[in-house]
Amino acid sequence: VPLNHMITFKPEQNIQEAIAIILEKRISGAHVLDEHRHLVGNLSEKDCLRIIVDKAYHNLPVEDRKVSDYMSTKVYTFSPTTNVVEAAIEFLCSPIRRFAVVQIETLIGEISRREILRAAQNIKSTTW
Repeated sequence: VPLNHMITFKPEQNIQEAIAIILEKRISGAHVLDEHRHLVGNLSEKDCLRIIVDKAYHNLPVEDRKVSDYMSTKVYTFSPTTNVVEAAIEFLCSPIRRFAVVQIETLIGEISRREILRAAQNIKSTTW
């Protein structure tokens, strides 16, 4: 998915707003970009579930919490030169459903498991 078609978040964005976008767009998460559009994290549905624990068990006010309070800073990435087979191997070895495509610290797109399956359909078995 090219960057101009991706939903992304900012670290300072309100977490409630981000959750609303995740639910509205029916996505499992999105990458987090700083003011220079560098990839600094990822916010997933699982990350957002931590807000329930903060609210219920820690009695923390969550209305003013930011994406940076919940995002994962360990982001799994591919380079633009990663091929379909390399990507498939990475997906097999990881619970991650989508990888950021990064060039010089800048997000340029993302690849999902489904897109790798789609790409594999177009490869002739003799070219594997």
